[in-house]
Amino acid sequence: MEIREYVAEDWADVWPIFQQVVAAGDTYAYDPAWSPTEAQAVWVEAPPGHTVVAVQGDQLLATAKMGANRPGRGSHVATASFMVAEQARGRGVGRALGEYALGWAARQGFAAMQFNAVVETNHAAVALWKVLGFEIVGTVPEAFEHPTAGRVGLHVMHRRLR
Repeated sequence: MEIREYVAEDWADVWPIFQQVVAAGDTYAYDPAWSPTEAQAVWVEAPPGHTVVAVQGDQLLATAKMGANRPGRGSHVATASFMVAEQARGRGVGRALGEYALGWAARQGFAAMQFNAVVETNHAAVALWKVLGFEIVGTVPEAFEHPTAGRVGLHVMHRRLR
């Protein structure tokens, strides 16, 4: 598997992953009614942010975006978001993207990485981020409308990079 920088031609393969993940309704608060153009505007980070894809051969498996969590006085903390195609889950793709994002953020000089909204029922993601050194620093109760579990919390997860 190769992780490489996103190019505009990748959107045709990223869009179905975005649709699949958002339609499931269990990890992102994005609107499933968004057009491809609206979704692309939200997902693809403009520099100095960074968007990547994970590919194996000619198959696009996943995508991630990363950049500053906040502008100005919060710009020393990075954030990232990840989407893995359903058929690629459980194969280490998310972990590889997480490790890539952490390395990228450290090379860019960020002091830490923070995830603002990890759905507490997304046990695979919570476990992965903990293995990669993140801690839950708080949970916003009932902040996410889960399609089967109802209102669940959103974890704020944090890891220092230096």
